[in-house]
Amino acid sequence: MNYEVNVKWDDEAGVWCAVCDKIPIAMESRSFDALIERVKAAALEILELNGKSAENTRLCFMTAH
Repeated sequence: MNYEVNVKWDDEAGVWCAVCDKIPIAMESRSFDALIERVKAAALEILELNGKSAENTRLCFMTAH
């Protein structure tokens, strides 16, 4: 299954934010690369904990400007 993860920079907080309501997941980090790695790891675990198959899961990161 494909999941779109929306990623945007929060100027006020000085962090990158990632949100996907379908997983559900919401995370933030000062580093874009660190955020992506954290989301990848956590998303699969969250899906499994919610009884959804993490097999063949594809995360598509969409950045907003």
